[in-house]
Amino acid sequence: MTGKERAYLRSLAQKMDPVIYVGKEGITEALVNDANMALTARELVKGSVGRNSDEDVRDVIEELCDILDAEPIQVIGRKFVIYRKKEEDSKYGI
Repeated sequence: MTGKERAYLRSLAQKMDPVIYVGKEGITEALVNDANMALTARELVKGSVGRNSDEDVRDVIEELCDILDAEPIQVIGRKFVIYRKKEEDSKYGI
């Protein structure tokens, strides 16, 4: 993915609310299933690591992207954005 494509996705993610929440349990099977469904429906998903979690946000995004075959787009504070292109027509044109 080029820097220009990543910048475009970051700009789209600014308006989004987090739909993935990593709590004190860390990355669970239920969280992975929810994230997979969200990526299938939207392609671009914003998440958040709770303050009560001992997980580092960069470790979380790396592990989620490995499990879900997604790409990390952005990390700011405790929030992150991931992207996975749909097999058929991508609504973002990337």
